[in-house]
Amino acid sequence: MRLIQITDAHLYADKQARSRAGVPWRHLQRVLQAVIMEQPDLVVFSGDISQDETATSYTLAYEAMSQLPCPWVWLAGNHDQPALMLETHPLHEEVALPPWRMLLLHTQVEGEPHGELGQEALASLSAKLKGDERPTLIVMHHPPVDVGAAWMDAIGLQDRDAFWDILSAHPQVKVILFGHAHQAYAQHHRVGEHDVAVYGCPAISDQFMPGAKHFMIDEASRPGYRIVDLKDQQWDTWIERVTV
Repeated sequence: MRLIQITDAHLYADKQARSRAGVPWRHLQRVLQAVIMEQPDLVVFSGDISQDETATSYTLAYEAMSQLPCPWVWLAGNHDQPALMLETHPLHEEVALPPWRMLLLHTQVEGEPHGELGQEALASLSAKLKGDERPTLIVMHHPPVDVGAAWMDAIGLQDRDAFWDILSAHPQVKVILFGHAHQAYAQHHRVGEHDVAVYGCPAISDQFMPGAKHFMIDEASRPGYRIVDLKDQQWDTWIERVTV
């Protein structure tokens, strides 16, 4: 089972609109061309699809994603409008990836750059994990860990302690994928008596400078995507970059 993560396109209604370091629509096209060559079984778009939060930006995203030869799912980031997304394409909470399953968590706090799950979503996550021992991969927009850039760490998942407390009782959770940080990340997070692999992904749009104290663009880096090959209880994962 080959899963590919893409993230943080920050599209505008205008295909020619520029971000700080390029044209998001052009970047998305190049990334998807490369993704198609990887022959994925599923693509997950982990938030910040839009920058201007317009219905047209989601229509453009749908137009681009329709090129894929496989199913795809998306979730909202802090810049997104979930209602507009839902009008364009479903918002899934769970996807079967036999023998794995993938849970998609909504971490958006309306009007805020940081993320939270909240008590209701945390309770729902706990309930979903109880009694289901399938190896589980979680996708969320906001990082549930510090990535090492002070300004980004301040706007990550705010209720991460409660999140990790739930996971401590569920060793079937093997992998977490996140967006938002606009950079590659890979660490094993110790929780309870087991480790969880936590991975970040390069953005489709601008890349952020790793380790920066303040907001800074990494102009030397390139857009990319993450490949995750799922096996029975194991996985392989790596980052690929594209030239735009």
